[in-house]
Amino acid sequence: MHDLFLIKPGEIELKLGNRREFTRRLKEQITKRLKGIPFIFEEYPGRFFLTVEEKDSELALFVLQHCPGINGVAKAIRIKKDIDEICQATVECAKTEISAGSHSFKIEARRSDKSFPLDSYKICVVAGNSLLSEYPKLSVDVHNPDFIIRIEIREQAYVYSRTMTGPRGLPVGSQGKGVLLLSGGIDSPVAGYMMACRGLALESIYFHSYHYTSPEAQQKVERLAARISIWTGGMNLWIVPFTDIQLAIAKASYEEAKTLMLRMAMMQVADIIAHRINANSVVTGESLGQVASQTAENMRLSQSKTSLPVLRPLIGIDKEGIIAIARQIGTYDISILPYEDCCVLFSPKHPILKPDFGELRSHFESLALGNLIESAVDNSERKCFDFADALKSGI
Repeated sequence: MHDLFLIKPGEIELKLGNRREFTRRLKEQITKRLKGIPFIFEEYPGRFFLTVEEKDSELALFVLQHCPGINGVAKAIRIKKDIDEICQATVECAKTEISAGSHSFKIEARRSDKSFPLDSYKICVVAGNSLLSEYPKLSVDVHNPDFIIRIEIREQAYVYSRTMTGPRGLPVGSQGKGVLLLSGGIDSPVAGYMMACRGLALESIYFHSYHYTSPEAQQKVERLAARISIWTGGMNLWIVPFTDIQLAIAKASYEEAKTLMLRMAMMQVADIIAHRINANSVVTGESLGQVASQTAENMRLSQSKTSLPVLRPLIGIDKEGIIAIARQIGTYDISILPYEDCCVLFSPKHPILKPDFGELRSHFESLALGNLIESAVDNSERKCFDFADALKSGI
């Protein structure tokens, strides 16, 4: 036995001239996540179809619901373009809904093949009457039905009911690769998720201050990386030893500038790693004005240490909005575990809010951190998380 999934691609359909490339990327991502599982992928205008063995159906649905580039997915019945078979499939499709206690329904039909003898309205009438004949206690409610049966007439006919939402957006990798500055906080995992949904493949960077931050803090970040991998299809995590750099800043920088010097050093590390792995951007979880280092002036200063664009998907979202997304994607409960990251160490009581750009740039150069930064990158540990790891970890 096999199950068929109808996939609604959404934004890919708007790409016209390079639609084929976006479709290739989406199929590549599905293949990567369904590693070792046989499937058939079919492409038609406005719809994709995935066929898997029944035993693999639950995993396939999970994959499709977490694969950027997909707006919606439904388990469908495929039959010949014959109204009697369509009516039979309609009754079959309604059984699950009725057994769940539904009492009212609506039929929606879409006739892409205009050669089919019945128009969309007549398809709805005939299919609806067949359902009422089978289940006379049902009622029609076109405004607020308990369930909807959808019928599509294409190269064949398709009947389905529940449509599960996907992450929308663009297939991962279609917009290149970025490096994500991943702390153990709430914001950066959300930023990674949002950029993955805009088609950016990701590798992440975590700054660990050995002896000052605990092993549990690193384990928390690793769990976050695994969780984000559900949407990225896999991700490498660079664990950068940052203790020597932090101690050098603590020793040589004046108190109010320490946080800014730290952020500039992080951005320089990110720039080096990004160029080594051919990434085209740096991603951060910064939100304008949320903390002292995230004023417009301070962000300009920190990003001056990279030649790449710095993408900040959370820039206009307040904390409540960010938390809502974190809960939705399952990172919030991990992020609030009480293990501090390196950013909270040596934090000044009164950080600079509006720096003198030239003065602070010169101050950073005077710290002469170049060799320490290169050494930190060279001694980084690189851990790989794939889609299977995320599933095995039980998150």
